[in-house]
Formats: sequence, C-alpha cells, structure tokens
Amino acid sequence: MSSYIDRIIDFIRSSLDKYGYGGAVVGISGGIDSAVVGKLLTEALGPDRVLGLLLPERDSSKSTIADSRLVGDFLKINYKLKPITPLIRKLGVYRMKPPARLVPRRMQERYAEKIWNNTDKPYLNDLKTAGGEDNRQNLAYYRTKHRFRMVRMYFEAEKRGYAVAGTTNLTELLTGFYIKWGDDSTDIEPIMHLYKTQVFELAQELGIPRKIVGKQPSPDVAPGITDEFALGMSYDKLDRLLMKIRAEDESGIPVLGESDADINRVREIIEAAEYRNVRNLNLLKDKK
Repeated sequence: MSSYIDRIIDFIRSSLDKYGYGGAVVGISGGIDSAVVGKLLTEALGPDRVLGLLLPERDSSKSTIADSRLVGDFLKINYKLKPITPLIRKLGVYRMKPPARLVPRRMQERYAEKIWNNTDKPYLNDLKTAGGEDNRQNLAYYRTKHRFRMVRMYFEAEKRGYAVAGTTNLTELLTGFYIKWGDDSTDIEPIMHLYKTQVFELAQELGIPRKIVGKQPSPDVAPGITDEFALGMSYDKLDRLLMKIRAEDESGIPVLGESDADINRVREIIEAAEYRNVRNLNLLKDKK
C-alpha cells in the first residue's frame, strides 16, 4: 500500500497548492476513515496546517468523543470540540423522536434497531427516499445531522482559507452510503478511490491506533446502527461482491462463488445509488 500513500500525499499537496488553500479541515469522528484521512493530511501538509473538528451530537455513542480525542492526539493536530446538539435542537429535529434524556442507551439502541428491522428493505428505501411517511421522517431526522456537520466544517474552513477534506471511500460511493449536501460536499476526497477493506489495510500501514482500527464502523447518527447493520452484510463480503460485479460489468467475467441472493442484493443497492445520483443531477439540470 506504500505506493497508494505516496500518490495520495502528492494528490493532497498538488490539489491544495493548485487552488490556493492554506491547509485542511477534517471532521474527526473517532472512526477509521477520518483517522486515515487525518493521517494522510498531516503527512502531506504537516500537523500545523490541519484542523480537526469533533462534532458529536445527542445520539452519538458515548465513546465518540474519547475516540476522537485519541485520534486528534495521535495526529498531533489542533482539534476543536464543537457539539452540534444545540443546532439540531433549535431546528426541532429531536422532537421527532421520543425523549432520550432518561432512557438507558441500550433501550435507545433497541428502539432504533426495531424501527430499522420493521421496515421492508430499509436501506433501499433510504436510497430511494421511499418507504412511506414514517421512513421519510426517519430520513429527515438523521440526514440533517450530517448537513449540520458540513455547515460547521465550512464555517471553520473558510475563516482560515482551508479546504474541507472528505472521508468517503469507494464502497460508500458505489453503495450510496453518504448524505447529499452532507458528507458528499467537500473540496477534496483523498480515499474515494479505495474500498473500505483497503482503507483498513492503509490504516495498519499508517499506524492508526488499534482501538480505532478494531471498532465497528458507524455513521453515529442513530443509537446502535452500525454501517454493516445498515448495509446488511460485512464489509469483507460487500467489497468482494462489488469488485466481482464491477469486473463482470467491465470485462464480462461472470461472478462466481457467491450466492444469487447476495449478488442480487448488491446489484439492487448499486442501481438504487446510481438512480439517486442521476435523479439528483437531472433535477439540477431542470432548474437551469
């Protein structure tokens, strides 16, 4: 993976130099993607030109702040804790769900998991903004959080003349596992060409703390909902299927050694993600 590291570092340096940015802002979530991007930024720019933002909210895991501080200290960067709970509360988002203050965390997790499990094809519904009024309410609830985070990141970046660095990887891009006008709205995307499993490999080579590498990836917007729970399969299986399906589409090599159910599910996700992106682009064109 060393060649990947060198190329990404060159990409970061040349991109920021080309467009006149003085440094970069990255959201530090305590997860592996932001830790890897943060480390690549510090290797490219030096720690003094990287600002980390810790942006937890009411529904974030209790470990989020501690893990984010661990990453910030590991990177030796200046980082700021800026909870977005007041912004979300001001908009009335939390009023869409039962009060959480006096409810034990495990009960909150069971509640979120129950809603997800009681929905037919929940992730596909998310991609299509379908599933009826209840699901649309859920989408508005959690998508708003990502958008508040991005507003905060641009506020801090533009004051400094910095670029906003994204942390989306190729697996998320292909499966639509990101939020429009949220974590897809950035100035530079250093790992968007890497599958999630490749990000794990890169993390090992970059020396990312073991605790961060070993934790379950999560969007951290609903209690107990991890990436793999939402996607319906492990990243190892998902990446393997994505690679085989893309190879079949590009060269005609058939997908072998996988169940038809898994192949069909991943194809359905890819098609729904592509449909969402094409629909959004067409809506933008229609406005012109």
